[in-house]
Parts: sequence; C-alpha cells; structure tokens
Amino acid sequence: MDTLKLKNTMNLIRKMIQYNFRIIFGGRFIWFLLAAFAFYAFVSIVAVLDGELPDEEFVYGVLFFPAVLLIFYPMTFGIQNDQDAGILEILFGIPDYRYKVWLVRLVLIFVLVFLLLIGFAGVSSIFLAPVNWLEMAGQLMFPVFFLGSMAFMFSTIIKNGNGTAVVMVILGIILLILSDALERTMWFVFLNPFNVPGRMNEVVWEGIVLKNRLFLVIGAVVFLLYGLFNLQKREKFI
Repeated sequence: MDTLKLKNTMNLIRKMIQYNFRIIFGGRFIWFLLAAFAFYAFVSIVAVLDGELPDEEFVYGVLFFPAVLLIFYPMTFGIQNDQDAGILEILFGIPDYRYKVWLVRLVLIFVLVFLLLIGFAGVSSIFLAPVNWLEMAGQLMFPVFFLGSMAFMFSTIIKNGNGTAVVMVILGIILLILSDALERTMWFVFLNPFNVPGRMNEVVWEGIVLKNRLFLVIGAVVFLLYGLFNLQKREKFI
C-alpha cells in the first residue's frame, strides 16, 4: 500500500512538473535550447579560429550569454504565458498563490538551467578545455540568478512579455556601456571569476569575487521577493 501511494505521489509530481514546464516555456523550450547551443557553438568556433586559447576564463565567457538566453524567455514571458493559457484567474484563486505556484516554478526553472549548464560545461570540457563542470555551472548561476530574478520582477510590473523583454535588453545595454567603469568591482554583473588580473593579488581578487557573488545573490533575492509581492495584487492582473 505504501509503495502504491509513493508511486502515485511520484507520478503526480512528474505530471505537475511537466505541466508547469509547458506553461513556463509556452511550448518553445526546445527552440530556446537550440538557440543557446547554436550561439555557444558559433562563438566558440569563431573564437578558436581567431586564435584564442581555450581555458576556464574562455569557457566562462563563451557560456555566459547562452546561460542568460536560457533564463530569458521563461522569466520574461512567464506571466504572459499564464494569461495566454487562461489559467491566471484560477491561479489567483489558490490561497498563498505566490508560494504554491510561482515559487515552485522559479525553483524548477533555475534547477533546469543549472542542469543544462552542467551539460554545456561538459561539452566545453571535451571540445574546448578541461573544466570543473559543477564549478563552472555554479559560477554561471550567480549572474543567471540575478538577471533572471530581475526579469521576473519586471514581468510582474509590466505584465507583458514583449515589454519586459525590451526593458531587460535596454538594461543589458546600459550594463555593457558601464562595463569599463564597473569591471573588476563587486558591482560588475558580467564579472568573470576565472579572469584574474595580472597585477592583482589573488587573495584580493578572491575577495572581490566573493563580494560580487554576495551582491548578485542579495539583489536576486530582493527582486524575487518584490516580484512575489506584486503577484499578491490580484486586481492588477485580472
């Protein structure tokens, strides 16, 4: 009896995960995965042909934008996908909506992206340079967590996928423009932890990287909490 109950529970969890992924990615997940891999392959091939030496720093830089691409769609279009699927009204009828639905979805999205990045790191380790798969994926998850949480927050404010995408692209351009001023500081979202400046003490650099990662995590948590708080305002979505 306990075995049957466990089996039914596992089937229910599996179906819930599959259903949520269908809503989150709007049936377009495979295309974003292929686009991320195509971008990764293109940049890698071009860089190698240009004579760049593959190492951990190189692999991190090559994987950064595919990682952001993987998190971009589900976070920017998640709320709109709920509206398009016609289930937003139903979800708002569930007590503690933000904890029982979207918090679970956020965890699923970040876990999926992390697993995919481990796969990308594995491919890089085979074809580019030997890297620690878990360390590489873990380091990439800090900016992914930060930017993904920011996109989620703006999606709850704008409530439109295209509008959120435009805002995120503009913010990304601004961050790139400010990259020279923010480089090698704890505020730099695009900081590459494997790119140790030649004249900087490694201990000092490790301190900068640690502060940068703390800044990204704290910022991401603030964005998530604000976004989840916005989801409590039912009248703004229905």
